[in-house]
Amino acid sequence: MFKILSAARIAPKEYDLWIAAPRIAAHARPGQFVVVRPDERGERIPLTIADFDQARGAIRLIFQAVGKTTTRMASFKAGDSVLDISGPLGTPSDICKLGTVMMVGGGVGIAALYPIIRGLKEAGNRVITILGGRTSELVIMKDECARYSDELIITTDDGSEGAKGLVTDAMKKVVERGDVVDQSWAIGPTIMMKFCAKAAVDLGLPMWVSMNPIMVDGTGMCGCCRLTVGGCIKFGCVDGPEFDGAKVNWDEFMSRMKQYKDEEKVSMEKYQEEVGDLSWL
Repeated sequence: MFKILSAARIAPKEYDLWIAAPRIAAHARPGQFVVVRPDERGERIPLTIADFDQARGAIRLIFQAVGKTTTRMASFKAGDSVLDISGPLGTPSDICKLGTVMMVGGGVGIAALYPIIRGLKEAGNRVITILGGRTSELVIMKDECARYSDELIITTDDGSEGAKGLVTDAMKKVVERGDVVDQSWAIGPTIMMKFCAKAAVDLGLPMWVSMNPIMVDGTGMCGCCRLTVGGCIKFGCVDGPEFDGAKVNWDEFMSRMKQYKDEEKVSMEKYQEEVGDLSWL
């Protein structure tokens, strides 16, 4: 059992948990994830480690309540416990001194980007961070990202904060003004990462993306998380989660992510029948 130290709602349907997990915190690195099973009836889901505190022996998980398991986790309070957490899993981000890096985050993907931003800044890089969302309230962790960024650019679809437009618009402006970017990352919704990767190719930028395929065990045994990268089959859990965005077969990946949509809908409907009102989300 893993005790929840704090729980907060930080945006519509987005939740922030700090959880006591000293052995995981001791070994966690930017870019890694854990597999969580909230209770005995729960499924196993992968969640990126949004932060870790070795002194406290705690890890931070930020997630969006979109299905049964994440909705169940959204109801957790400080003092509650998570049944199982396995990790840290996945290959850590390659944190080293590169020069100037461009970090692009969207939605709840900003939580996964944050520890990489911090690691790259602490390694001595110049960090340009671009955060985007549909509206201002969906652009999370702005202050934390700003703390480790030389420049923070915000874009919103509706213009409620920062520049009105998409993160790809901001990417183009950074390059057009003359910044030489040595490496870039993009983490967010799949469609956002697809177009960021395309924009990066057009701009001549190398780009890592963090993939979130359907996953069961997280150790390379089940094969559920396979995706095609550079014409080869890779496993998101052990070969990733980071891959060269220019080499990902995005159309195949997006198709695979839809294969259990009907089952997910039925599961969520049954859960709502059990618990009743979910308007608090």
